[in-house]
Amino acid sequence: MKLSTYTKLTLLVFTILLAGCKQKKDTTTLKLAHGLDPSHPVHKAMVYMAEELEKESVGKMSIEIYPSGQLGGEQQCVELLQIGSLAITKVSAAVLESFTPNYQVLGLPYVFRSREHHFNVMDGPIGEEFLNSTEQFNLKGLCFYDAGFRSYYSVNKPINTKDDLKGLKIRVMKSQTAMNMVKAMGGSPTPISWGELYTALQSGVVDGAENNPPSLHTSRHYEVCKYYTLNEHTCVPDVIIISTVVWNKLSEQEQKWLKAAAEKSVSKERELWHQAEEHALEIVKDAGMEIIIPDKEPFMKMVEPIYEAYKSQPEIYDLIQRIRNTK
Repeated sequence: MKLSTYTKLTLLVFTILLAGCKQKKDTTTLKLAHGLDPSHPVHKAMVYMAEELEKESVGKMSIEIYPSGQLGGEQQCVELLQIGSLAITKVSAAVLESFTPNYQVLGLPYVFRSREHHFNVMDGPIGEEFLNSTEQFNLKGLCFYDAGFRSYYSVNKPINTKDDLKGLKIRVMKSQTAMNMVKAMGGSPTPISWGELYTALQSGVVDGAENNPPSLHTSRHYEVCKYYTLNEHTCVPDVIIISTVVWNKLSEQEQKWLKAAAEKSVSKERELWHQAEEHALEIVKDAGMEIIIPDKEPFMKMVEPIYEAYKSQPEIYDLIQRIRNTK
């Protein structure tokens, strides 16, 4: 990845003040930075990981956490990992598509049938392959965190069936995979930045959007949208990644301690995320939003052509089949 101007200007400061890994006496301290608020379940899980690491290592390792974008945005943190000036960060799996094309599979609609299926895949050998697939770019995955299922929400027209999406302008991320999904379901995909979406929904630029319950809640989009259809089309996880520059400096025992702490934090994060989802759904329902539970099967059938389009890319097509065949 080419370094941005931001990173070039701040590199010396970070290198001097916030080296990704430092040793003081008999303690190894790792620097972790991300853009989330401290109230976010993912941040809380990271705090839990730090606590577990100190327990695992009997105080010989620690993690210092810098939330809320203190050390830059997601892109800057990834760049700092690549040069070893930061040890750990959190990214959406979608971000890693630019390094390893196989990551795009995790964003395909209904590649995961359920939350249980999703966990079985990410906790198994396929998940481990993903975690190790970016090492050539100085990035190593430690574990996957649950980021929930994304579903449709709309301003005026309820989406009860697949046919209700026809003609609706649906905001999507600037992702070809997301655009193909909405097209396959009959909607009109409209890329709009997250920060501009509230106004776009309010003014009618788009008829709806799609996201997980906590994001719907914290964005306050429920103030202008009347319906939330839990069709749960995609489930793109978050990934906790570490700089291989830092990882390779750790002893084998330190690597084991860190990996164990990260894996323990996974179940904690899933518990926290589930609580956040339930809380978010209660808030939006109390605010007057109608929650719709549709039959998912017709939605699933509509996106089958998306999978078939990958036959020209055997490696990715095989990966799709392996995921879908996982029980």
